[in-house]
Amino acid sequence: MDQYFSRRSFLRSVGAGSLGLAAASGPFGAAGAQPPDAKILGESGVKTSERPKGVWQPVSDRKIHFGIAGYGVCQFGAAFGYQNHPNVTVAAVTDLIPERCQALAKACRCTKTYPSLEEMVKDDSLEAIYVATDAPGHAKHCIDVLNHGKHVVCAVPAVFGSLEDADKLYEAVKKSGKLYQMNETSAFHANCHAMRQIHKAGGFGTLYSEGEYYHYMPTPIPSFRDWRVGLPPQWYPTHSNAYYVCVTGGSFTEVSCMAMPSTIPHLRPENNRYKNPFGTEIALLRTSDGGMSRMVVSWDTVGPGGEQGRVRGQRGAMWNGGYTGTLKSLPDVACPPLPPTMDPGGHGGSHGHLTNEFVTAILQNRTPLVNIAWALNMTVAGIVAHQSALKNGELMKIPQFSYK
Repeated sequence: MDQYFSRRSFLRSVGAGSLGLAAASGPFGAAGAQPPDAKILGESGVKTSERPKGVWQPVSDRKIHFGIAGYGVCQFGAAFGYQNHPNVTVAAVTDLIPERCQALAKACRCTKTYPSLEEMVKDDSLEAIYVATDAPGHAKHCIDVLNHGKHVVCAVPAVFGSLEDADKLYEAVKKSGKLYQMNETSAFHANCHAMRQIHKAGGFGTLYSEGEYYHYMPTPIPSFRDWRVGLPPQWYPTHSNAYYVCVTGGSFTEVSCMAMPSTIPHLRPENNRYKNPFGTEIALLRTSDGGMSRMVVSWDTVGPGGEQGRVRGQRGAMWNGGYTGTLKSLPDVACPPLPPTMDPGGHGGSHGHLTNEFVTAILQNRTPLVNIAWALNMTVAGIVAHQSALKNGELMKIPQFSYK
């Protein structure tokens, strides 16, 4: 008999605050770092949540020595709370701009600084590095970290518009034997986490999924060497693509993408280095389990912003609220507890969970949730989608990555 879990009962099961319906006391923890406001990150970027229920249980008393690279306009170097995790010592930080480097050191309660990531990776005392640098540098920086024998966690996207860099990064992870995680915030949105648990329990079947990332940018967010000016929307696809990959662990196999020419000046091809004419790109994708997805990234449409998603299958759906489907009872869909010293943080309370996931993966010597395969399968699909949009929606094959 079909069961319907109403929005009200579903919210009770995950905790209303974990869906971002209430603000926590301090999303950036005891370090006191001030997050950028919504003018930079959008309302969804600064949105936090209440602490998840339950008592966090440490898996080890070992301290991992981390380095942190990057403290740009979004200040993500400190925003994910590594300095507040009981199993972490932030032992070194770096930013190319000296004033930002000092601010990052203060936010992370760290005394050792380096003038560049290239210098910091030589520090043999560091076991892992968080790369919160400019998107065009992500692949190069992560490869450098891996080649120096360190675990690496990286801001999104995994690579920036380059299929060749995707192959290089994938090979570097395999060759190094070190752990890689991409900090895709949608992965720990309460609804995406709940979808993942329900999917594991067989509550959906083959999926039709939708993901959307709306961030109206009539002027681009300031960025290192202006990399955001004219950014092709589907080169930044992971916030939406997570609503398939981070639900099922699957991948996208082919795509047809349509796009709208933009009237915003920096999204005109003559005004940006990418020759990109589009402000909104809508991808229709075939998935590895035989289902389908519609994934949207938009910089130039007016209206509510944020990352959101829905799934619908032959055995159940989550669509703007609770679960409807054939499961007789829900699995535990609440996000896991966090260390008492950590706040959930921004992007719907996902920051703290991503940090705790990576730290725990290192301590347990296991693959982190958003591993190299998930990261590249989310990112590369967008790169090919933009190619399709430039060819008026031509159906194109997407390279596949797996974790072995």
